[in-house]
Amino acid sequence: MIKFSFGLIYSFAVLIGAKQLIGDPQLPSPNPPELTITRFSGPDVTPSPACLAVAPTGEVFVGVDMIGSLGKDPGKGRILKLIDKDNDGKMDQHIEFAMVDNPRGIIVQGNQVFVLHTTFSKETGKATGMALVVFEDKDGDGKADGPPTPLVENLSNTKYIQERGTDHATNGIRMGIDGWIYIAVGDFGFHNATDRSGKQLTMLGGGIVRVRPDGTEMEVFTHGTRNVYDVAIDPYMNIFTRENTNDGGGWNVRFSHHIQSGEYGYPVLFQHFTDEILPALVDVGGGSGTGALFMAEPNWPEKYNNVPMMADWGRSMLYIHRVTPDGPTFTQKEEDFIELPQITDLDVDGSGRLFLSAWDGAGYSGSDSKGYVIRAVPNNWTYHAFPDLAKASVEELAQLLKSASAVARLNASQELIARIDKQAIAAALTIASDAQLPLYARVAGIFTYAQAAGADGIPALTAFTKDPVVKEYALKALADRKGILKDVSSTPFLDGLTDPSPRVRAAAIIGLGRLGRMEAATALLQTPVPASFVAPAKDVEGPHATPNAAIVLPHLAVQALVNLHAVDAAVAGINGKNATLALWALRYMHDEKAVNGLIAAYQLSKDPKLKNQIITTLARLYKKEDAYDASWWWGTRPDSHGPYYKAVLWEGSPAIEKFLKKEALKAGPVRKPFFSDLDARHRMDIAAFAPEKKAIAAPVNEPKVDLEKIKNKKGQVGKSSIEDVLLAINKLKGDPAKGKVLFASQGCVACHSINKGEKMKGPFMGQIGSIMNREQIAESILKPNASISQGFATVMITAKGNKSYMGFITEETAAKVVMRNIAGEVFAVNTADILTRKEMKTSMMPAGLANALSYEELASLVTFLSQQKK
Repeated sequence: MIKFSFGLIYSFAVLIGAKQLIGDPQLPSPNPPELTITRFSGPDVTPSPACLAVAPTGEVFVGVDMIGSLGKDPGKGRILKLIDKDNDGKMDQHIEFAMVDNPRGIIVQGNQVFVLHTTFSKETGKATGMALVVFEDKDGDGKADGPPTPLVENLSNTKYIQERGTDHATNGIRMGIDGWIYIAVGDFGFHNATDRSGKQLTMLGGGIVRVRPDGTEMEVFTHGTRNVYDVAIDPYMNIFTRENTNDGGGWNVRFSHHIQSGEYGYPVLFQHFTDEILPALVDVGGGSGTGALFMAEPNWPEKYNNVPMMADWGRSMLYIHRVTPDGPTFTQKEEDFIELPQITDLDVDGSGRLFLSAWDGAGYSGSDSKGYVIRAVPNNWTYHAFPDLAKASVEELAQLLKSASAVARLNASQELIARIDKQAIAAALTIASDAQLPLYARVAGIFTYAQAAGADGIPALTAFTKDPVVKEYALKALADRKGILKDVSSTPFLDGLTDPSPRVRAAAIIGLGRLGRMEAATALLQTPVPASFVAPAKDVEGPHATPNAAIVLPHLAVQALVNLHAVDAAVAGINGKNATLALWALRYMHDEKAVNGLIAAYQLSKDPKLKNQIITTLARLYKKEDAYDASWWWGTRPDSHGPYYKAVLWEGSPAIEKFLKKEALKAGPVRKPFFSDLDARHRMDIAAFAPEKKAIAAPVNEPKVDLEKIKNKKGQVGKSSIEDVLLAINKLKGDPAKGKVLFASQGCVACHSINKGEKMKGPFMGQIGSIMNREQIAESILKPNASISQGFATVMITAKGNKSYMGFITEETAAKVVMRNIAGEVFAVNTADILTRKEMKTSMMPAGLANALSYEELASLVTFLSQQKK
């Protein structure tokens, strides 16, 4: 399965996809009756379309990627420019705009085309990372004028792109009305990504990074997600994603609202430390999020407008998430919208034409004969030519900045900024100041003015913070560019902390964290912590995808305090009325002053509850996350215990250990369980607290299934070609009740779980029906090596004591690796005892397990699996 969430079920099979375009006249269409859908281009022109973007004037730029997510051979990618001259919904002309490998995101702005893609060495032919680049077409011939200009390089993990391909890597890009390019980063993360100014960033895991269009000011926007493929940005700079979550137990999809500086917890906090993270708005179950767009175009039907539209490749569906404000965040309701086989991306032009790309079974390594692009427009749609912005007057651009069309506003904004003249700046300020205009127009005016005026715009933006209608956006604009923050006053932000609007308070908190002034720490520490700030019970997964508006503001305050490194203020707050927030912030401050301050506060306190909280905070500080050097990756079944992934001791560790041991000794046996639980929860591994470890564990007592014996049997399936079997399966409905029996008798149950309550073995099958169709399931059974299922790659481990193990990983923690071999035997190996570990290129699932079955029996097994949609 291509990575588009990629890394979801990490390729159960070379996926086939629908044979015909949904919406064609010969097929009954389940799509909205208010829309007219036409095939814009076919696989003869746009095979394997991984991403697309549309110019406001309607030209469609498609990223063709015949490497796919797991291929490794360069020279198979390109950006095509498609043109519909008569506006009838069908491409009339295509031009090869540029050659790039693994295109994953495109933005079109004027004569510039921004592209995110994998880079390869001409000398070795191996991947060298990912880069955000910009092409130019100044002569308007539809072709890039020359090589691109790199804006950000090393935007992914080179080691794992070379080993695996571009699954789990860095993906979609989209520009907000604030002028930043927002980049969706998968859980490969990156090491020493370098922007055009030479600034470097390292990011362990996924999230959103942003950068200016000139390739400078790169910074992390949010962190702690898994595989984000794209972002949807609304006119008020709310950002939404549909990303993958946990691994091995469902590969679910979450819909999230991203708030600047937020930590979303994957994988170290989002199970057992969910009190500390910003939760997703919903877990929608199995799927595979891909392209995203916030639709805000006036000629679209009201019920399909002003909503985030989120593609799901695994479910072959474009969803609408209806978001409702909830304090500083939202709640949501998901709705089916447009069905499209393995949908990858979408974008809309200035005339309201929505374009969508379909992978359509192009497979995990791409195809030259699968994939297409469609156009969707409202039934009453008529074409309206978008103006040539380069020739437009400032007055004309100002009118567009007030337009109800988000496409028009964004492109007019960028053109006004590019002109860098007083008239353009004044026009933006006038729009920002006009209280009679709709809020979206004033917000566009504020962000356009802020970008064009720079430091000179600070007085006017500060004045806007007195206007309650636009205060939130004025605060955001004031704190948006770090290069001018020295001239920005803290006063409007401090005032904003007590504003009636929680959205204003959120903007004020984030701004104070960005301003970096220590005097704000005391005010930030007054942010109340709700009763919902409660750690999950022992060994219980917390609510990581349940809206919790009450937690947002204290979470942001903690992030701001950590950004300020306000150790002294946090220590001083331990015995204050909001000690909970102070201790929360101190969990992330690995500073010996923090350790000494906590110990001193403990010794002064007479409150048993507070003393326990202080001990817990010290336990958290005992270790810290190791610096990320990109030499490793947490894989597709990461250790999600938390609170660190690769924990290491630091300078403050000895003092913490000495203090905790002393307190445990004083407390005596009655408190031993408290300290043992503390040690286990925080992975301290202090011998005095932790239970004794066993050596290499004996095989876990579970049923053995002789898969080798099963696969050697011959029946109707075993005597037929895979093509004949698939043709037969397509004609047979099968009996799911018989399939359930076969699931056990054919050995599937030895390596797969159906129910979430069961212990996870190999890839979870409880949601397979929401991810793959019957044909795809059948092929994954018949050809398991065509694409190795996540968790079924064969691993060879050698361990101390002249021990060796071969199997697939069913569980992995910092302390042990649990494996299952071909006979169904389960072994646990202590991590400390492992000498070598090598992933093989073959699947543990042997071919031929269905050989003894009849067509009808295999159809029944496939039907049973296709109904698993929990």
